[in-house]
Amino acid sequence: MKLRPLFLAAALTGLAAGAVTAAEPQEVREGLMKKIGGSMGALSAMAKGQKPFDADLVKASLTTISTSIKAFPDQFPAGSEANSEASPKIWENKADFDAKAASLAADADMVLAQLPADPAALGLAIGKLGPHCGDCHQVYRLKK
Repeated sequence: MKLRPLFLAAALTGLAAGAVTAAEPQEVREGLMKKIGGSMGALSAMAKGQKPFDADLVKASLTTISTSIKAFPDQFPAGSEANSEASPKIWENKADFDAKAASLAADADMVLAQLPADPAALGLAIGKLGPHCGDCHQVYRLKK
């Protein structure tokens, strides 16, 4: 019966692993914004000719923007205002905040459906997506 200590150790390890808590909403939304920002940066560099055009990277970046912004509004539950660069205005006008995220998601999906095939087309696509970022940050992000 030497398997008991091994079984017990495995069970305790499983319990300890289950005790790990999920990331705080502030951390999740910061991670999502970093993904979106990194993707926009990659797209911008290709559109400006600073990096070679890569259709696979364009698709991956647009997909990241789309999926990240769709998950983003759910990361602002009541009480998660502390330790955040998010403005209290998000919670005061959540419907508008959610609508701005949904608008970016819709435009990202539209661009993704008609994937830009060259840097010029990519530049036009960024021209459609970029203003969403500034529009939301002007209202809903605290300045450092």
